[in-house]
Amino acid sequence: MLLENKTVLVTGGTGSLGKVLVRRMLSGEQGTPRKLIVFSRDEAKQHDMRLAYLHKGVTTDEVIYRNFMQTLEFRIGDVRDYRALCSAVRHADIVVNAAALKQVPSCEYFPSEALFTNCIGAQNLVRAIDENAFPVETVVAVSTDKACKPINVMGMTKALQERIFVAANILSRNTRFVGVRYGNVLASRGSVIPLFHEQIRNGGPVTLTAPEMTRFLLSLDRAVDTIFAALAGARPGEIYVPNAPSATVGNIARALIGDRGIEVRVVGVRPGEKMHEVLVSEEEVHHCVRRGDYYAVRSMLPELAGSPETNALEREFSSADNVLDLAGTVALLRTHRLMVEEPLVYDDGELLR
Repeated sequence: MLLENKTVLVTGGTGSLGKVLVRRMLSGEQGTPRKLIVFSRDEAKQHDMRLAYLHKGVTTDEVIYRNFMQTLEFRIGDVRDYRALCSAVRHADIVVNAAALKQVPSCEYFPSEALFTNCIGAQNLVRAIDENAFPVETVVAVSTDKACKPINVMGMTKALQERIFVAANILSRNTRFVGVRYGNVLASRGSVIPLFHEQIRNGGPVTLTAPEMTRFLLSLDRAVDTIFAALAGARPGEIYVPNAPSATVGNIARALIGDRGIEVRVVGVRPGEKMHEVLVSEEEVHHCVRRGDYYAVRSMLPELAGSPETNALEREFSSADNVLDLAGTVALLRTHRLMVEEPLVYDDGELLR
C-alpha cells in the first residue's frame, strides 16, 4: 500500500485540501503511515486541527507536549525558509507540496509574495532534497488549471513551480517528482460557493463576476484521489489531470438560489481572472496520455520523455467545453451536499461537515 509504514510530509497541511488529505491518509485506506507531518506557518490553524483530532479526555497540554510522539505531528515553518524545510523533510519518504498563495487578486497586488511561496518555496524543497541527499522517494506538487496558459500572477508562479519540480527529476535521480493539476475545489476556503451561501442566507444580493464565466469543479475528495493516483502511477515529470466537469458561474448561482427571490448583481471580472480555464493546453495535447482515469501531461524534456504513447486528446481541455447545464449543475452540487438547504457549517470561510 502507498503509505504503509512511510513518513509523509504535507506542506500547507492546514489548508482546505491539506486537512482532507491528512484525514484520508490517517484513515488507512492507502496503508498506515509511520509518521504524518503537517508543516505550515499558521500556529492557530495547527492548534485547531490538533484539537479536532483529540479524543475525549485528552488534555491540550498532553497533545502539545507529546507532539513528536504522535503519528500526526505538527511543525511550524514556512516553505520560504530553507532551514525549516530541511528539518521537516530530512526523514520523509513522501512529500506533498500543498503550500501556496492561491488567491488570484491577492497575487496580482503582491506578485513578489506569490513568487516567494510558490516558486522559491518549491526550489527550497528541491534544493533541500538534492543538497542533503535526503532519502525522499516521491514529491507530489499540487498545481492548478491557472498554470496552464497563465495570464495571472498566481498561474504564472504555479506554472514555474511545475517546471521546477519537473526539471528536478534530472538532477535528483533518487527522487521522483510528479504533479497534479486541477480546477476550482468545491467549497474550499476562498472559493465562490461559500460566498454565495453567505449571501443567500443574508437575503442577497448574490454577486457574480460574469454569468458566462466557466470553471472546472472538483470535490476535495476527488482532488485527494488525484494526488493518490499520481503517487501510485505517475512517471517522473508527469502531471496528472482529472477529467473534471465544468459549469458557468451564473448556473452555480442559479442552482444555489433556486426559487428564492434573491437579486443577482454582476460586478465584473476581478483582477487577473480568466473567462475560461484550461487544464491541458493545445501545446500539451501532443504529449498528453491516458493513465487510468486521468490524463497525464508528460514532460517535454527528452531525458524524461520515455517511449512514444498515443495522445489522449485532440484539442485543449477547456472549461468552455462540455459545460453542465443548470440541471447538471444542480445535480453536481447536490451530490456533494452543497445546496443551501443542506446542513452546512462554516468556520473562517471553510466548509465543515
